[in-house]
Amino acid sequence: MTGLTCSVTYSTIAQEAVATALFYHYNLGQIKNCQFWYHGLSDIYRLETNHARYIFRISHHHWRSRTEIEFELEFLTFLRQHHLPVASPIPTNTGELCLEITAPEGSRYGTLFEYAEGSVPMGDVDCSQSHKLGETLAKLHQASHSFQPVSERASLTPQLTIDDSVAIIAPFLEKRWWDRQTLLAIAETAKEKLAKLPKTPPFWTVCWGDPHSGNTHFTENNQLTLFDFDQCGYGWRAFDLAKFRQVSMQAGCSHKVREAFLQGYQTVACLSQTELDCLQPLTIAALIWGWAIHLNRAIWFNYSRLDDHYFTRRLEHLKQLHSQCWQSF
Repeated sequence: MTGLTCSVTYSTIAQEAVATALFYHYNLGQIKNCQFWYHGLSDIYRLETNHARYIFRISHHHWRSRTEIEFELEFLTFLRQHHLPVASPIPTNTGELCLEITAPEGSRYGTLFEYAEGSVPMGDVDCSQSHKLGETLAKLHQASHSFQPVSERASLTPQLTIDDSVAIIAPFLEKRWWDRQTLLAIAETAKEKLAKLPKTPPFWTVCWGDPHSGNTHFTENNQLTLFDFDQCGYGWRAFDLAKFRQVSMQAGCSHKVREAFLQGYQTVACLSQTELDCLQPLTIAALIWGWAIHLNRAIWFNYSRLDDHYFTRRLEHLKQLHSQCWQSF
């Protein structure tokens, strides 16, 4: 194999290189510590200076374009300006919200964020925290009606969350004909039900895209900060409630915690009966979309996880959400 020239699909940026770039592009002072904190849909670095902590996120080359990232960063800046508790991006010395990084696989983009004080609740949120998170999400949606982005990003429509996602999942079920037909039938039923929802305010706004306890830090006195808006975009506000419900059900949160979130939301903004009726198909859409995102990531980074058990587990969850007693799981 001597002399073989290899292409690269993913590279890890050295911590020392991150620290040097941040020292040069930001007025942070001395960086005491820089750690590769987490490898997910993006690479997360945790930084500590003499005065504060920060998070630096580097996108994966195949995941987000610069325009998509800039939409998210515009939205977070807008939310901070409207006094919403989000970990907002910090501009460089020249006013840029993201840095272009020339990696072996191609361009990647890095953004420095405020550190979200507090931590993810131990054992997941309780009813009080869930209620407060629902209230905050409703305020976020209300503020979002006046957001006027310069950048563009695909909206969270059934085309994106269901059709495009099914196109990714279905080929893996070619040898499981009945499961494939089940997926297609449930997806089609969900789309038919969602046709009732109007794409006008207040029903349609900018969504967080991934609201759950893992993307929220609470302090000891229950002050919260929201982060990870990587999946944000224009969509039905009820989709955010459905996404919280889907993730909470998958994590085993109690019915009381899920209802507290909905009650908290409705103390600020009341959902219409049509929206409430569509929570089930929206929860199904959230599951299918999240499944496709996870599947795409596994293809790049951990194909060994894509065994029969992987697909059986997700198909069982999908069937549960499609059942008449779906909220009891």
